[in-house]
Amino acid sequence: MPGSRTVRYEVDGPVATITLDRPEVANAQSSQLIDELDAALDRADADDVVRVVILAGEGKHFSAGHDLKELMADGDEWARLRATPEGKLHHEQVMYFDKCLRLYEFRKPTIAAVQGACAAAGLMLACMCDLIVAADDAKFSNPVLRMSGAGVELLVEPWELGARKAKEFLLCAETLAADEAERLGLVNKVVPRGELATAAREMADKVALVPPITAQAVKDSINRTTDFQGKKESWRYHFMVHQFVSNTPTALGAMEARKEKGSMKDVLAEQERGDRA
Repeated sequence: MPGSRTVRYEVDGPVATITLDRPEVANAQSSQLIDELDAALDRADADDVVRVVILAGEGKHFSAGHDLKELMADGDEWARLRATPEGKLHHEQVMYFDKCLRLYEFRKPTIAAVQGACAAAGLMLACMCDLIVAADDAKFSNPVLRMSGAGVELLVEPWELGARKAKEFLLCAETLAADEAERLGLVNKVVPRGELATAAREMADKVALVPPITAQAVKDSINRTTDFQGKKESWRYHFMVHQFVSNTPTALGAMEARKEKGSMKDVLAEQERGDRA
């Protein structure tokens, strides 16, 4: 995509592929990446030839979550805004909650192609898509509770895993392998790593056979079913809970300590060492 440094945009027939392109930091979601992803969705939305969007990640991992180094920096406008609880709420409403909801409600069907780490905000992002195809090396986790945070901005786990399994997943900081994620209904299909792009494209080609108005109507109807069950309201409730917890002295102290340890990629490495112990 012209001018884009963190996201690639490609169209092949009726399928647009948006690729997160920060492999050196496990596709951590910086403000620039989020804005460029949003711009790519604008482009796919405006192109009547595009019927399906695939969301992929370059390199070893789909996404290790928010760019924590950026969040804890002092230089940019968003960082200055986050110095107050009110500013932090505004930043996370605009950049995380609203932009995720935009992907969830995107009028064209979306497919996440997930490999490697799909953690915290990476998991949140993948779950905004209608379908998920996972490589057999994919690992799904949300270890934020161990960092004194209440998960991330949208609590997707109860809707993806069921209430009891969601509690275990979050409170025990579990990591789900791809086959277990498929068994629990978090992903639609698991394929060998080398076949991920092909499998996502094959699924997209099937979806593209559905007339656009029909696909949009059925997607909206299914989303509305879970909305009537309280999905969006539960997300809004959790967003405010997340704001409260993340501004407590315990959470603020944990974030200060995190400055010395680095990014979510480093958090994942710590978690893996703990799981092996």
